[in-house]
Amino acid sequence: MSVRAIKLSIIVPTLNESGCIRSTLLALQHLRADAHQVIVADGGSTDDTVAQCQGLVDSVVQCRAGRAIQMNAGAGVARHDALWFLHADTLVPAAAADLIIDALDADTDVVPAWGRFNVRFSNTATVFSLIAWCMNKRSCMTGIATGDQAIFVRKSLFQQLGGFPEIDLMEDIALSRLLRRFAPPVCLSATVTTSSRRWERHGVLRTVLLMWKLRLLYFFGVSPRRLALMYRGGPAPVVRHRL
Repeated sequence: MSVRAIKLSIIVPTLNESGCIRSTLLALQHLRADAHQVIVADGGSTDDTVAQCQGLVDSVVQCRAGRAIQMNAGAGVARHDALWFLHADTLVPAAAADLIIDALDADTDVVPAWGRFNVRFSNTATVFSLIAWCMNKRSCMTGIATGDQAIFVRKSLFQQLGGFPEIDLMEDIALSRLLRRFAPPVCLSATVTTSSRRWERHGVLRTVLLMWKLRLLYFFGVSPRRLALMYRGGPAPVVRHRL
């Protein structure tokens, strides 16, 4: 473990996550005991998400709904030099904080500034393992991380870039593009476990095709607002190519 006194501010955006938030936060309690900070940024939950956070977090921030908005609000009360963004349905390995600290404090030619974990799904069926492998391999090749991969970043750089672009979808892709201009991500081989609930609910093939389609349309300039409608089952957008 690094001898430098790097501490993490861990930011978890929530919106009606009563079914999973307690498990996520319980896995972080040993980090609070080691003086890391846990922040929940709630976007107006109407269930008992906030109540389940009591005693398990250092701060609950209430703000408008929107993952980027919520994560920026959480970062606004962060007191440590490194930020770690976790989805509410993501479980982390016990040594995750040590791995982040070591990565950010590594003695390399390029100053480590940000990174992400490998991801796996809660469903261990072969098809989910294959999807996760593809996600992790693509991320290392492109320098683009998704929110499911538990992005971490030095707070000074995050603030310099203005935080997450406050768009309706693809905020993780947009931030990754900004970050990789400064340095490539540290791709940790340790895995975080994300829920496969959406894939199971909507079907694996349908979800894979939807994700590919959304990324392609985003590349061609379709607005994140229209992509968000599509992600939630709304009307398909009209594609206008960039000139």
